[in-house]
Amino acid sequence: MEAEYNPHVIEKKWQERWLAEKTFATGRGGEKYYLLEMFPYPSGKIHMGHVRNYSIGDVVARYQRMLGRDVLHPMGWDAFGMPAENAAIAHGVHPAAWTHGNIDEMRVQLQRMGFSYDWDRELATCDSSYYRWEQLFFLQMLEKGLVYKKKSQVNWCAACQTVLANEQVENGCCWRCGEETESKDLEQWFFRITAYAEELLAGCEALKGKWPERVITMQKNWIGRSVGAEIEFSVVDRDFKIKVFTTRQDTLYGATFMSLAPDHPRARELAAGTGREAAVEAFIDKMRRQERSDRDLAQQEKEGVFTGSYCRNPVTGRKMPIYLANFVLSGYGTGAVMAVPAHDQRDFEFARMYDLPIIVVIQPEGCELVAAELTEAYTGDGVLVNSDRFDGVANRQALDLIAAYLEERGIGRKAVTYRLRDWGVSRQRYWGAPIPIVYCDRCGTVPVPEKDLPVTLPEDVILDGSGGSPLARTEAFVNTVCPRCGAPARRETDTMDTFVESSWYYMRYACANYDKGPLDRAAVDKWLPVDHYIGGIEHAILHLLYSRFFTRVLRDLGYIDFSEPFTRLLTQGMVIKDGAKMSKSKGNVVDPNALIERYGADTARMFSLFASPPELDLEWNDQGVEGAYRFLNRLWRMVFALLPALEKVEPFAGGMAEVPDKYAGLRRKTHQTIARVRSDIEERMHFNTAISAVMELVNELKNHDVESAAKDPVLAALLREAVETVILLLAPIVPHFCEELWSAFGYREGLSYVPVPEYDPDSLVEDTVLVVVQINGKVRERLTVPRDLEEEKVRELAFASHRVQKHTAGKTPRKVIVIPNKLVNIVV
Repeated sequence: MEAEYNPHVIEKKWQERWLAEKTFATGRGGEKYYLLEMFPYPSGKIHMGHVRNYSIGDVVARYQRMLGRDVLHPMGWDAFGMPAENAAIAHGVHPAAWTHGNIDEMRVQLQRMGFSYDWDRELATCDSSYYRWEQLFFLQMLEKGLVYKKKSQVNWCAACQTVLANEQVENGCCWRCGEETESKDLEQWFFRITAYAEELLAGCEALKGKWPERVITMQKNWIGRSVGAEIEFSVVDRDFKIKVFTTRQDTLYGATFMSLAPDHPRARELAAGTGREAAVEAFIDKMRRQERSDRDLAQQEKEGVFTGSYCRNPVTGRKMPIYLANFVLSGYGTGAVMAVPAHDQRDFEFARMYDLPIIVVIQPEGCELVAAELTEAYTGDGVLVNSDRFDGVANRQALDLIAAYLEERGIGRKAVTYRLRDWGVSRQRYWGAPIPIVYCDRCGTVPVPEKDLPVTLPEDVILDGSGGSPLARTEAFVNTVCPRCGAPARRETDTMDTFVESSWYYMRYACANYDKGPLDRAAVDKWLPVDHYIGGIEHAILHLLYSRFFTRVLRDLGYIDFSEPFTRLLTQGMVIKDGAKMSKSKGNVVDPNALIERYGADTARMFSLFASPPELDLEWNDQGVEGAYRFLNRLWRMVFALLPALEKVEPFAGGMAEVPDKYAGLRRKTHQTIARVRSDIEERMHFNTAISAVMELVNELKNHDVESAAKDPVLAALLREAVETVILLLAPIVPHFCEELWSAFGYREGLSYVPVPEYDPDSLVEDTVLVVVQINGKVRERLTVPRDLEEEKVRELAFASHRVQKHTAGKTPRKVIVIPNKLVNIVV
């Protein structure tokens, strides 16, 4: 055993032992605990965000093992996606080879960090043994009406011949080739997530106290439940009506025009024959080329075009012009808005711009609004005016009354709508899970039979950067036979959104090698749901929402019997350097491999855990890394300096009453540290303060030397108890370091399953306490006195204080109250 700390030798030794002995496999008995971090995309190199995320998770996993639990802590790869295709085009390497090569490299990097994964459960979502089962889910969802195909507007790059996600459109151009993008209607496959909108929203309540409130709020807002009314407006000289959803039916009498989304399905039909066709077409084309988001809509200048058609207000009979407007989204409600400019700011700005009428229908208390004098919309509450039979009614009260009136007249109804849209899962890309559908001229759209799954990705494809999915050009893949009639047929060449793979992978870990179905019910019943899930806040909406949706779908398909996938959630902060998130573009990336080469994995782990609480951003600090390395070296030297005296005795196991007074401080500090660390990890997951508490105990150890310990067996036993406590409490944080020190004390078994130390309540009690002295309610003194000192002596010490004497001089105390060990309250 070397007295010099050599992290590279030590870490290699213990990593090889853990792998050989399968130290972190499940099945050791105890209550189950499933700890999971969000799995990575195999880009080829881990970054400091990975180090932090997985270090946080590893502390929890290791700590739970030390609490006696049977811990499932797996790792795998979110392996499909565009980067592999881009790499194939840029470097002439097949996406499969690129991906599996990266997986091999990243596996080694993660193992070098000492993360306690059960590698026998490793999975990669690009393997057909994995995605065959989501193809089965697709077919079963299709049968249940949870999958459908429809035309949908997408971002299209003509140069690349592919659909782009919203985040891949930069300033109206394709992120890959830089060419201008356009909107295009394509047939797309969708998952009917809206069928679960109400349940997903209601489920947020059960997550309170277990998930960050910020994440719950983001999920609720994304689902976006709105209660209001659906109202029908007849179109003048047309044989159809336009439905509008509004949450402000109380303002219906003030509606003076209608605004439609530029891509509303009736847009061109409304312009036909009016002479406005060219203007409407030009506006639609212009809007197609603009990026749109809720934020853009709120900030951009209002713009629109008159369609040439009118509709009628169903309660006033007013003839209302119909406009296309750039601030209306087709994805919310019906894509049509009844415009009430007096009481909606966007409508007000639009009305002023196009000289449209404004009618006040809500008057606030204490003043009278005049339409011509308004400088902005009035959006507050009040009583209705210009609203026929509802005049004088409070507008909030009128919401239900007007909705009921519309229903009675057959022109509307109470309605609930959601911001949430169905999940489009079609991708015109190669590197994804094939959609198990064939198209037959006789039979139409035909699901691939279950016995023919998986539909595997062909590997003999050409990725040359010419755009579009190479699957569509691979005849051996496209050309097949209809499973119903045997006639020639064509395979679907779209692949599934990669969010599909990540929406159920956490279940597959429970039975990663099971081949008789997607899930082994016994294993799933044992391990799921995940007890603690850890990942970045950037996944707060889509990944987590899709996972919650998929869990409910698989429940309803009979695979599982729970509804929420993740019991507890921790969203860790980002790693910041030089005031910005680490990124290659900013040139502020720290390479974890270089860090490990210089300092070792344990130093990297300790710094990432000590520098900040998990939920906050971590500010990178080179001095902080050096500090962590120095601390480990100092502790290493201290333990080996004390070892000759400590290895001859057993750790102290007596009570506080058996500890000599001169060593009481050491015993007390040891057990106070145990109590603090257990509280910090178990209750708050604040590893930084847990490490700080251990450092304080290490500082206490400096007060004792090997010569004194060699002469006094009681001191030696107390020091051994303290040193072993330090090792055990740091073990989840710097495991290689602590394993080596543990073995130095002669323990042959590793410490992965050694119990967390228990504290002795009697050893937590201080000999002295702080007593506050108040005079007429104001704090005038603080006294350190022996614990449980007699009240009379506490009074004497209080009045002996010169500060107390200063404020009581010449005054007679009317009352003195002593609260033992806490307070002296003097009233003069």
